[in-house]
Amino acid sequence: MSPVSPGPSRRLLLAGALAGVSAALTGCSSDSEAASSGSKRLRIGYFAFPSGDLIVKHRKLLEKALPDYSISWVKFDSGASVNQAFLGKSLDIAALGSSPFARGVSGSSPIPYKVAFILDVAGENEALVARKETGITDVAGLKGKTVATPFASTSHYSLLAALAQAGLKASDVKLIDLQPQPILAAWQRGDIDAAYVWLPTLDELRKTGKQLTSSKEIGAAGKPTLDLAVVSDELIARDPKAIDTWRSVEAEALRLLKSDPDGVVKDVSAELGISAADAKAQLAQGVFLTPEQVASPDWLGTDGSPGKLLTYVTDTARFLADQKQIDAAPAEAAVRKAFYLKGLPDVLK
Repeated sequence: MSPVSPGPSRRLLLAGALAGVSAALTGCSSDSEAASSGSKRLRIGYFAFPSGDLIVKHRKLLEKALPDYSISWVKFDSGASVNQAFLGKSLDIAALGSSPFARGVSGSSPIPYKVAFILDVAGENEALVARKETGITDVAGLKGKTVATPFASTSHYSLLAALAQAGLKASDVKLIDLQPQPILAAWQRGDIDAAYVWLPTLDELRKTGKQLTSSKEIGAAGKPTLDLAVVSDELIARDPKAIDTWRSVEAEALRLLKSDPDGVVKDVSAELGISAADAKAQLAQGVFLTPEQVASPDWLGTDGSPGKLLTYVTDTARFLADQKQIDAAPAEAAVRKAFYLKGLPDVLK
């Protein structure tokens, strides 16, 4: 297995995978078709990952707020697949990591979507773990080893940052592109030496592995990653009020994380099919902002005044370009065009 090379262009790779994404969406086609004109339809992409999204989904907060809408929830394994789905016009709203978002807004033909909310900030819920059998005790020890991560994800970005901080290049290790479940299988077979991935797969790896670093540590060192939520340009033009309603229930979910921790644990436990104890432990590893923080200058910002997220995304794109992961980094002005801040902060109250 050879190290990663820039390879074909992002758009060619994404376009080539659209057939697979279409197949993944087939299961919700009946919901989508129920909305004859599409004007009362919302197709939402989410991750099986502890966040406010799971609370909104499990409690049907959006369905209650928009009773006349046909709402379908589509599970994705990584941000790369979400990007593919937006290119295929198969989604209206979706969770998306800050690194795949930076990729999506780069290039001469950026993906037609905009960031409209922050779901969480990556903490100990994404980390780099080495199999104990390898004897690896630090990131520098990965030189010449086989490391897996889902390419074009926040974990991929954080892995590259961790290698750079340890004085290694991507070519110093054998990088393999695997989704979370295949990572676990490869780990159990002994096919890989280490992996950078997120919950719940991460917790499985920790049982027989040693954690080398986490996204919390890498963020503190200047390379933060976040789970964002993006909306399609088509939805912004067609139904901005639905976006406001969606943001308001996501804000409610963030409040419930603080005000109803026991209820939230039950929600996450049910959605992920795990015990309440595991759900509680996984939630404790995330960093969840309050709605007020989301719309603050430190994070997303408000209408007409983007926050520090603009710098984070711009810096992420620049880092990815330096690592030859994208052809060129967009200017900050170009990234600014991919922010949808209308209605903030009022719609979060």
